[in-house]
Amino acid sequence: MEQKDYSIAFARLNGGLSATVRGERTLGNTVAYWERILEQIREQRPRWVYLCDLLSGDELAISEWRALVETMKGRGLEGLRIAHVKPNGMDHLEYCEIFAREAGIDARAFSDAGVADRWLRYGVDEESA
Repeated sequence: MEQKDYSIAFARLNGGLSATVRGERTLGNTVAYWERILEQIREQRPRWVYLCDLLSGDELAISEWRALVETMKGRGLEGLRIAHVKPNGMDHLEYCEIFAREAGIDARAFSDAGVADRWLRYGVDEESA
């Protein structure tokens, strides 16, 4: 089994789930923290998910983002708004957003926490504000 070299903290906020993840960026860690998020979704049934991604290291490849979405497809993320915030830069995260939408998951990628929060709560982003 792969060693866990990340940490994730959860908070329940206004009917939503907030998660902050730190540690090394690998596909294994990314799948593992999404598994933890799925557990929280099953337990808490939030209306939305706010993920602050503070992982470090090389960005996942586009094919790895696709593999992640395929792994998560049909497992309970559908019907939720998901904001994936990477304050240190988005790199290939926009591909994950595209793959998620193709899979029926309402996920958006953001570099700005305030914009992500507005989108989660009100459906408003920088383009429609």
